[in-house]
Amino acid sequence: MNSSPLSQCADIVVSVFEKEESAVDDKKITVNPVVSKVATWYEKLRNAMDYREEEVILRAAIERILKRRILLGGIGKTIAGALVRELVWAKYFPNESLSESLVAFVEKRIDLYLKLREYLLLKQILSDRVINEWIIDLMSSDIENVLHPGKEKEVMSNFMYKIMRENITIADDTEQTRDAQVFIAVRRSFAKDDRAFLRYQLFCQFFNELTEENVKEVSGSFKKAYDEIEAQLNYIRKDTINSYVKSKTAVFFVLEGVLQTVPENIRALLQDEEEFRTVVFKICEQRYNGISSKVRRAIVRSVFFILLTKVIFAFAIEGTFERLVYGNIIWRSIILNTSAPPLLMIIVGFFIKAPGKSNSEKIFHYINKVLFEEHPKIGSPLLTYKNPKQLNPVLNFIFSLLWFLAFIVSFGAIVYVLTKLHFTIVSQGVFLFFIAIVSFLSYRIALVPRTYTVGDKDGLVTPIIDFFFMPIIKVGRSLTEGISQINILIFLFDFVIEAPFKGIFAFFEQWFRFLHAKREELG
Repeated sequence: MNSSPLSQCADIVVSVFEKEESAVDDKKITVNPVVSKVATWYEKLRNAMDYREEEVILRAAIERILKRRILLGGIGKTIAGALVRELVWAKYFPNESLSESLVAFVEKRIDLYLKLREYLLLKQILSDRVINEWIIDLMSSDIENVLHPGKEKEVMSNFMYKIMRENITIADDTEQTRDAQVFIAVRRSFAKDDRAFLRYQLFCQFFNELTEENVKEVSGSFKKAYDEIEAQLNYIRKDTINSYVKSKTAVFFVLEGVLQTVPENIRALLQDEEEFRTVVFKICEQRYNGISSKVRRAIVRSVFFILLTKVIFAFAIEGTFERLVYGNIIWRSIILNTSAPPLLMIIVGFFIKAPGKSNSEKIFHYINKVLFEEHPKIGSPLLTYKNPKQLNPVLNFIFSLLWFLAFIVSFGAIVYVLTKLHFTIVSQGVFLFFIAIVSFLSYRIALVPRTYTVGDKDGLVTPIIDFFFMPIIKVGRSLTEGISQINILIFLFDFVIEAPFKGIFAFFEQWFRFLHAKREELG
């Protein structure tokens, strides 16, 4: 038996998981199953065009709907009901799971942020583009928070933050900056927040909840908050801190799973060490088994992302060039450019392995520490500097030269092989374009097992792989993030196709209701 009492923070966390949420007695939103089926397939197609983490797809869908409806002059009253209905259509929420009272609340939140937008536009403290982007980010994050609160995720994030902040030191910066960076790193790694969610979380740290009473005051202090939030999101050591925090998240993911498994009998389980160990190992095994399916989904989504957003445009350029210059399309290069991306991802999938029993032992050990120690340490603490000591100029020159050489070797080798295969210069450009993007997406997929791995384990060949492939991956990251912002196909879907498409959904849903009412009249 484990006779140690829970730490003060752990006791609060356990109490949240013990409490049962009372059901809201309210009329539920229902949608037609036929309309929902078609809307779900449409949503899957649309999401495949915009490569995002699974955890932020709902917020992205809310953002997309808001942009479209606000562009058409919508306000809270005209947007809220349609927005919630569209989300139920697309099965982001099960049918009859959302209460109609939520619509009125969402309506108020939309109007509140639109009012803040008006104040900010009048003050002209920032460009219209920045203000509109921020308002949509805040509004979409707030609405997801209303529709999908995630109280347990929030309390686990706060628990992890308290522990991590005691394990991290930025020697030449303030504690306030350290706290902000740890908060951001925890939100990124554990809660899986994207930039919009992070802006919202930091906005709430500044102003608490936006209300009718404080909206004018918030608009007056918005520029100061904006400058501070953007500075923290772009902090020079953010990646170092995020990487450290990310290597510890497996402990909290598994602990969350344990607390969700036996909410009615948590405290008894935690005091029975052997039974507790069995449950922890069981949760670990379940999460490890889920890695392969998550990798498969990621590969499928990545391939669709490339096909739907890049291939048509790039091949149009390649095919047009070859027809104009050579009089015909060179199908060999087309086939290679088409088959290489999915093939590379499949190969990467074969090499991905789930963590083993020793990793589960570490997780169990650290879960015990975070539950029963007031000031737990998960591995070695992190000491970093905002302004690290300058590298020896000679070494700095040598390392910069080697990094430049890595680019030359990596891309030069590919160009050499393609030249030997008689690829045209345009075909080579298309191939490099795809291979860079696919390398980045494959790298992200290869990181999936690390979600449940404690600490970083580099193999003997890791430095060699880093030397040859990291330049390609970095270019792929820039291309993926940059081109996603200007994707013409996404713009067409969101503002040309989606509006009439969703209008048709609404029409048929009303028609099906009308037919149902007529059937009821017949007895």
